[in-house]
Amino acid sequence: MSSSLLTFATEQGERAAEGLPPIGVGLIAFATLMFLLLITLAFRSVGTRHR
Repeated sequence: MSSSLLTFATEQGERAAEGLPPIGVGLIAFATLMFLLLITLAFRSVGTRHR
C-alpha cells in the first residue's frame, strides 16, 4: 500500500515540476521577497516612536 502511494506521489510531483519553468519560479520568489521587504520597511519606525 505505501509503495503504491509513494509511486503515485512521485509521479504527481514530477508532473507538477514540469508545469512551471525555472524563470517563473525565480520571478515568483523575487516578487514574494520584494513584498516582504516592503512590509519590513513599513514597520521600521515602530520601535523609535515616542510615547
